[in-house]
Amino acid sequence: MRIEIEDLHFTYPAGVEALCGVSLTIEPGEQVAIVGQNGAGKTTLVKHLNGLLRPTRGTVRIGDWLTDDHSVAKLAARVGYVFQNPDDQLFKSNVHDEVSFGATNLGFPTERVERLVDDAMMRLELSDKAHMNPYDLTPTWRKRVAIAAILAMDTPILVLDEPTTGQDYRNIQDMARLIQFLREQRKTVIAISHDIDFIAENFPRIVVMGQGQVWLDGSADEVFLEEETLSSTYVQPPQLTRLGSRLDLDEVVCTVDGFLKAYRDKSGPVPM
Repeated sequence: MRIEIEDLHFTYPAGVEALCGVSLTIEPGEQVAIVGQNGAGKTTLVKHLNGLLRPTRGTVRIGDWLTDDHSVAKLAARVGYVFQNPDDQLFKSNVHDEVSFGATNLGFPTERVERLVDDAMMRLELSDKAHMNPYDLTPTWRKRVAIAAILAMDTPILVLDEPTTGQDYRNIQDMARLIQFLREQRKTVIAISHDIDFIAENFPRIVVMGQGQVWLDGSADEVFLEEETLSSTYVQPPQLTRLGSRLDLDEVVCTVDGFLKAYRDKSGPVPM
């Protein structure tokens, strides 16, 4: 399901202009990360995808739908949104009911709801916590519940707001595996994140925002080459990219595999 954003402007009631002419197209099945300093307009932008915010000027299309013509409830069938803070999303008294709420609300048949819920809970390792109150879980596990609830809605588009915040190494690796699974399912995934190393490893396309505008849009290699623009948005290239630059590697590297290949090309085989 294609996303088309054209000349999008948004001004908050207090008069703050948060978006200033954003135009962006995201093709079905793309995995896109949006980065930039706080206040750059990232969250404001993605909240237009499911109708939580409406354009002051410009248009947003999700597939053949103009978002202005559809309610948040209708758009929820196309765009699933996982909030940065799971406490802003969870309200049911047990994990199973929380995960099943969205799918049930979309009117899916009971059999499909149960299948989607079981699959989502298994993938997020929540099956043994089905009858627990989400607020008896740690923040890390509450984040998993919030993700499972959106996953169970089976939307073609998922938005993940800071998916790795507060997560340890194991949970970050689990998140990477989830994104890979969604890629295999041809789901469109849009992530907002300050975790630039995670972004470099898992997202082939990166959009850099600053002052309510898109400043850079391209592959990781292309974006991380633009150090001057990145520094103006307080975004540092990944650690491997900076290390590769200090070692005078012949290409911009963003991932472990890319670094090892570039190092071998320059220096010969890496000692094991």
